[in-house]
Amino acid sequence: MEILIFSILAVVAVVCSILVISQKSAVASALFLIATMVSLAILFLTLNAPFLAAIQIIVYAGAIMVLFLFVIMLLNLRRDEFGPEKRKAQRFFAILFVFLLLIGIATVIEVGVLGLKSAEDVSETVAPAGVEPLAQLLFTKYLFPFELASVLLLVAIVGAVVMAKRRL
Repeated sequence: MEILIFSILAVVAVVCSILVISQKSAVASALFLIATMVSLAILFLTLNAPFLAAIQIIVYAGAIMVLFLFVIMLLNLRRDEFGPEKRKAQRFFAILFVFLLLIGIATVIEVGVLGLKSAEDVSETVAPAGVEPLAQLLFTKYLFPFELASVLLLVAIVGAVVMAKRRL
């Protein structure tokens, strides 16, 4: 039963992530990204990591995606503002990326899925014993990347507002 739920959620996550990059509308891409993040949160729940699932929904699918949609609506990009299309180079890199992605997926399936003994092995390696060990790691070992990500988000917000203000 767990494998069936995991497989369904994995397919939903992969299909939604493919739809993120294949949509012409930036708003539709952002909405499919929200669907991808929600399916990943449910996958975290199946791995007995409720804190990570809640953070995935609250922070990523909630706050950051609202910010993305706000910036997309604020910039109001039109098709003619993107410049000329470079299809030849884009096709080459797309084929290369798909090839590398398929190699990565095959490696994950070979090492991860076929080498697992049970679902408990996965949940113990992914989810810490609670919120306290995760917070300890976040605010000690990973403090600099955490602060760097917050500064990067702040710079992105200020940059989007400055770019939108120049048009008005």
